[in-house]
Amino acid sequence: MTTSTTAAPLTFDTFWRWLNDHRNCVLRVGSNDVVIMDNELVHWDFFDEDERAVVQAIVGKSLVGEVVIERADVLFVQASPDLEQPGSQAWNFELIGGAKGENFPLFSFLLTHGMEGAAGHQVLKH
Repeated sequence: MTTSTTAAPLTFDTFWRWLNDHRNCVLRVGSNDVVIMDNELVHWDFFDEDERAVVQAIVGKSLVGEVVIERADVLFVQASPDLEQPGSQAWNFELIGGAKGENFPLFSFLLTHGMEGAAGHQVLKH
């Protein structure tokens, strides 16, 4: 477990590669427009489409939610422990965009752990 309140910023590509190996650890994906919550029936799918990164929540064979991230809009990814649930191991990863000096979160991913807290987590696929 990390004792700092915020980890060093990540590039989007570094985060995206890591996230693809931790799709079963996703609790929530959101933006200002939409929030997609995990459920035991949800299968998360991540893929690249041209210059976009796509996150889909699928139940059975039905698409129930989708987030499309324009890679060029993401300046960096900032990770920090989940402040909504103090004491939990969950971490929030915010994809930050905006003009220089006027940064703001574009999307957020809540995962069951931080990047170094993955020991012993479940790797089974749906």
